[in-house]
Amino acid sequence: MTIETGRPGIDGLGDVVRLLGEWQREGEPVQLHPGDLGWFWRFGPGRTAAATLTWSRAGQVVAAGLLDGADLLRLAFAPGAAQDEELARRVAGDVSEPARGVLPEGRAYVESPPGALVRDLLLKDGWAADDPWTVLGRDLGAPVPDPGVHVEAVGPEQAPEWAAVIRASFDGSTFTEERWHAMAAGVPYAGARCLLARDDQGAAVAAVAVWSAGAGRPGLIEPMGVHRDHRGRGHGRAITVAAARALREAGSSSVLVCCPSSNAGAVATYRSAGLERLTERHDVSRHPS
Repeated sequence: MTIETGRPGIDGLGDVVRLLGEWQREGEPVQLHPGDLGWFWRFGPGRTAAATLTWSRAGQVVAAGLLDGADLLRLAFAPGAAQDEELARRVAGDVSEPARGVLPEGRAYVESPPGALVRDLLLKDGWAADDPWTVLGRDLGAPVPDPGVHVEAVGPEQAPEWAAVIRASFDGSTFTEERWHAMAAGVPYAGARCLLARDDQGAAVAAVAVWSAGAGRPGLIEPMGVHRDHRGRGHGRAITVAAARALREAGSSSVLVCCPSSNAGAVATYRSAGLERLTERHDVSRHPS
């Protein structure tokens, strides 16, 4: 049957979030997570809908993607669909031909789960492996220790502080209180929580958002940041431990996070919080000469 490419629109985003949650499986390759849409929702439902794509067969969605920026498509596949040749060829064609309106001409990137056939097809078509990312995770079957610092759940009252820590954690960040409210109003946030860590003086020093895919499924950290004025004091480790505790309370089977392998400090922070390095992965990229 023919594969159809579509966009769900604002009204269909809830169905995509639900499917992405159902597609998260322990022991399976890490792929686009409901939390990725949840974090993108900071730009509002309209932009999120415009950035979301689906691929369907006979009316059933078998793959979904998020345009995380104009030139990066992040993918997820229904169980058993990552090696579907008809689907892989349709997705590869969509991302390779700018006229189809998925990725623009020139430099572009595709993130797909390891082992997905679409990756092999793109590499054969001249795309190349890009810079490595490290995937880290921690099983949540056993209790998680206390983080050792004051950590509080963030609501509207703490939103300005949470936003300020995120801005102070990432160079060039434009995150605002308004974007926190937009994110918190999104469908994926029903299974999410934002946390804020404070030091002994009460200053907000670290922030994290955690996203559930449902009970018994892997949860996601996105983002985690430590205020640039408070680094080197263990706050990153503490807020990551708190994130794991929050996901365990939500019923998640494990906690996952991805970060550039070149960010050795972030990798070390996650490992200090009990996350193990699971694998290293590469997006594929097109770099026209």
